[in-house]
Order: sequence, then C-alpha cells, then structure tokens
Amino acid sequence: MKKYFVTLMFTIVMLFSVFPQDRTPPAMISVKSPYYEVLFDGGSADAALLSREMEGRFEAYKRLFHFNPQDLTVPFKVRAYRNKQDYDAYVAARLGGTRPGVVYLHYNQPERRELVIHRGSPDEATMLPHQAFIQYFRGFIPYPPSWMREGFAIYFNTLTFNPASPGTALAYKENLTWLDTVKGLGNKAPALQAVLLADRDGIPDPKNFPGISWSLISFFLNSGKEDYFRILIESFMLLSRSASAMGNAEAVANHIARWIDLDTLAQDYKAYMASRKTFAQLLDEGQKAYIAKDTPTAELAFLNALGLEADHFEPYYYLGLLAFEGKEYELAEHYYRSALQYGADQALVSYALGLNAVEAGRNADAIGFLEKAKVLAPARYTQLVDRIIQQLR
Repeated sequence: MKKYFVTLMFTIVMLFSVFPQDRTPPAMISVKSPYYEVLFDGGSADAALLSREMEGRFEAYKRLFHFNPQDLTVPFKVRAYRNKQDYDAYVAARLGGTRPGVVYLHYNQPERRELVIHRGSPDEATMLPHQAFIQYFRGFIPYPPSWMREGFAIYFNTLTFNPASPGTALAYKENLTWLDTVKGLGNKAPALQAVLLADRDGIPDPKNFPGISWSLISFFLNSGKEDYFRILIESFMLLSRSASAMGNAEAVANHIARWIDLDTLAQDYKAYMASRKTFAQLLDEGQKAYIAKDTPTAELAFLNALGLEADHFEPYYYLGLLAFEGKEYELAEHYYRSALQYGADQALVSYALGLNAVEAGRNADAIGFLEKAKVLAPARYTQLVDRIIQQLR
C-alpha cells in the first residue's frame, strides 16, 4: 500500500510539473498515415500538412536505405505543440530540461519513442530535418554506428519541405556547411578507421566528429567510384536491430576492410575532399578566371556553383557576361533574367540587358532596359545611359 501511495504521489507531482495548476494539457488532434501518427494541438489542416511532410521524408530515406517497413511494430509518433510553454513542459518532464525547437526521444520500447516539435519555432526549420532522420534511422536500427547516425543526419539536413508544392513537396540541396571545417583539419583529422570504430574505441575529435562523419558519407555516395557506393549500400544490410552500436560499427568496419584496403580508402578520401569546393570558393575561382579572360575555367566554375546554389543570382549574372562576350545574346539574356529572378541588383542587370540588346540589334528593347537602369540608379547610370541612347537615336 505504501509503495502504491508513493507511486501515485509521484505521478501527481509529475503532472503538476508538466502542466501548472493554471494550465491543462492541450487537446491533441491525431492524424494517422501509413508510417506516422501525428499528434498536434493546432488545427487539423496543419496536422495533415505535417503528416504529409513526414511521409515524404520517409519515402526519401527509403529510396536510399531500403529498410523493410514491415519491421516497424508501431508507427512513428510525432507530437507537435504551437505553444512553447506546453512544448517545454512536455520535454522537460522527460529529459529533465528543455531543448530548442525539435527533439527526438528514444526509448527501448518502440511505442514510447517520439519526435517532439515546437511548431513555428525559429529552430524548427533547421532541426526538424536532422531529428526526423534520426527518428527514422533509429526506428529500424536502434543503435547504429555513430558515424552513420551523425553523418546521414547532416546529409539529410537540407532536405526541405515546401507546403505550396504538390505531392511530397520535398527538395534536396547538398549540405556543405561542414566542408570548410573538415578541409581545414588537414593532417590533424582522425584516421578513418578511428571514425568507423568510434563506438568501440571512443569518439575521436568530438567537436568535429559530426562533420567528419558527414564527409565520409559524402565520399561514399559521391566519389564516382562504384565500389565505394556499393559497399555503403551493402553495409546497411549488415546493420542489426538487436546489436549494440559497437557491434554494428564493427560489422560495418570489417565489411569495408574485407573489400577495400584501408590505406587506399584513406588516399581516395583525401583526394575527394581536396577536390570538393564550397559555393564561395567556386565563385572566387570563376571571378578570377573571368578577370584573366580564361573563359572555359570561369564558365565551369560558375556552372558548378549553380550545382550547389541553384537559387543564387551571382553565377547567373557572370554566366550572362560570359555569354555576352561570346556573342550569344539570347543565352546572355536568359542568364540575366535568371539573375533578376533570384535577387540580383535590378539596376545593374537592367543595364547589362540593355547593352546585350544593343549588340543583338534590338534598339527599342535596349532603350527600355537602359532607361530602367537610369531610373533605378541615376547616380550610377544617367551619364552612361544618356550617351548610349543618344548614339542609338
């Protein structure tokens, strides 16, 4: 009887600590889909939207990992709060403290695991992709190798959801936030074997371990060598739902070493990382090549920059300049208009469009573009525009 009384009092204390006396637990709307159950204290439309996003993420992960959905004993649970106080109270009751934005709560019992979201918080956009992947991965493999867990979470952190788009509405852009840091480690970077066996021997360089793990994932996926990609995919099949993180890490490391000499792996990894360039590096390389009149190098650098940031105006503008100098006026206009679409200086690009139209023999269009540049930035363009228009007339 005494034990029952203590348990009851503990439960009452926990309830009051989660939701103070002047607050009651919010009513939660439940939306169930093939692989998720979303609980949300907001409207049903927003709950359905969150459900659609999570299902889209699941499908994106499944295309790479091919885990069997039938292995799930219960759907993934997602709990979302609009109110920060409710979110903080719920998380604090389980972790003993709050966490910003989004947190995945992992337990040995699958039915207790859940992703908890402060809906609309400043941290949601960056933390949801990261934590959503961890929920997926640990749902199938409760204790994966640390380098896989951390590396893939960063890899998928730029898988973004656009509610205005049809279908799953997910778009992926390669995440290069760690590239400069990892490249800067140079010879101070831990050996790859130490990264692969971090769960057995201890995490090497804990501060940079997530970024190093991401770089290894990027290498296996994007090196261009089929053997590395194949070995990574085969490694997924070796992961065990019942094994510890150390057991899974050893199984994967042994499989890799069985097929590839680790010294060769290290050399290929270093060469791959040396070849990777950030968006800023590619822009700088392209600009220097443009000034040096090295058109092929400049064009390649700007095209590669677009491969990383397709919605940034600067590569489009420089590609427009290159096309203009190559007398490809229609192509130049296409690039200039794209630069405008993504936020380039309207006066600058209008002036460039005007010069391009002049060379293409479209004087009426040229005057319109030039006059617009003059109106937008009179101090910069009045004298230049007046002189050109006078010559055209």
